[in-house]
Amino acid sequence: MGKHGRRSRLKLFLLLLIVIAAGLFSRSGHASVLPEFVQEYAGDTLWALALYICLAFVSPAAGAGEIFFLSVVISFAVEFSQLYQADWINSVRDTRPGGLILGFGFKWSDLLCYIAGILTGFVIDSRRRNLRK
Repeated sequence: MGKHGRRSRLKLFLLLLIVIAAGLFSRSGHASVLPEFVQEYAGDTLWALALYICLAFVSPAAGAGEIFFLSVVISFAVEFSQLYQADWINSVRDTRPGGLILGFGFKWSDLLCYIAGILTGFVIDSRRRNLRK
C-alpha cells in the first residue's frame, strides 16, 4: 500500500477520458482555434500525462515517484523506438491506435513534452495525496 493510501480508480478513469479527449482534439482539424504552440506540443504532453494516469490506474497504491520514474522510462522508450523503422512496426504505426500510441518519427522536443506531461501528473498527484494526510 502506498504511503497515503490508494487512488480512486473511478476518478483516474474519468480524468483519463478527459485527457484523451483533449489530446485527440489537439490532433484534430478543430485544433486550429488553439495557439500554434499549443497545437504543436499539447498532443505529446497530454499523451505523457495519460500514460502517468494509466500507470496510477493500474497500480493505485504506488508512490507518485515510482509512477513518475516508470512513466519517463516508458515514454522515452516509445520515443526512441521511433528510430526503428521495420515494416512490421510501421504497419502497426499505420493504424490509428498504433500511431497514437507509438508515434511516427523521433523528435527531441517530444522528450521535453513527455517530461512536462509526466511532471504535471506527478505534481497534481503528489499534492492531492499530501492533502489527505
